[in-house]
Amino acid sequence: MKTAISLPDALYADAEKTAKDLGIPRSQLFARALEEFISHHRRERITERLDMVYGATAESGTELLAPANLEALRELTRHDTW
Repeated sequence: MKTAISLPDALYADAEKTAKDLGIPRSQLFARALEEFISHHRRERITERLDMVYGATAESGTELLAPANLEALRELTRHDTW
C-alpha cells in the first residue's frame, strides 16, 4: 500500500541516513519503525490490562482481612522472627 506522509525536515534527513546506513529502502525503514511502534504500544496495553486485573484483585483481597481473619493471622505468625 502506498501512502503519503509529512515529516519534519530533520526527521526525514535522519531517516534517509539511517536507511542508507542499514542498506535498506526508506519505505522499508518506515514500515519497520511503524511495526515496532505498534508492537510496543500493544505490549503496553497488555501490561495496563494486567495491572488493572491484579490491582483489582489486590484491592478486593484486603476486604478478606476482616478483624477475625486478621487476628487469626496474627496468632499464626506470632512466633515468626520476621
